Amino acid sequence: MSLKNFMIESANILFDDSKNDLRALPKTVRLQILLVLSFIWSVVFSLYIFTYTTFIFGWAGVFLAHLGLIFAVYHTFKQFHKAEEKSASVFETKNFNPFKIMAIVFVIVFIFVFSKGIEVLTNTNSYKIPYGGPDKSAIEKWLPFTQNK
Repeated sequence: MSLKNFMIESANILFDDSKNDLRALPKTVRLQILLVLSFIWSVVFSLYIFTYTTFIFGWAGVFLAHLGLIFAVYHTFKQFHKAEEKSASVFETKNFNPFKIMAIVFVIVFIFVFSKGIEVLTNTNSYKIPYGGPDKSAIEKWLPFTQNK
């Protein structure tokens, strides 16, 4: 079994209504069970990791992260599931929307700029002559203009 199939089956067990062990329950009850489980595991993790003084902040962060993760994974899985059902290539439908093209170009340019920014931040200074700052301070530069002549 490949890792991809394992991940798909794991996601199906959690979020696919027809394969989940909780399929007989209403959707709201299933979501409530997931939220209660995230609450329980957040408390267990927080008690183990955080001290008494930082417990509430650590617990709140972990619990909110669990909530966000549950909703994000659920929403992503549902969107991919819907897209798979009605998948149609833009080349088949001939729907060359300028907004889609510009969005793709923006993403490519953003990735390029972001990667260059990371490269600049991680490289050392390439100048041969070290810069020690200006010869005069701002006050020393300003003094000749303020003195009476």
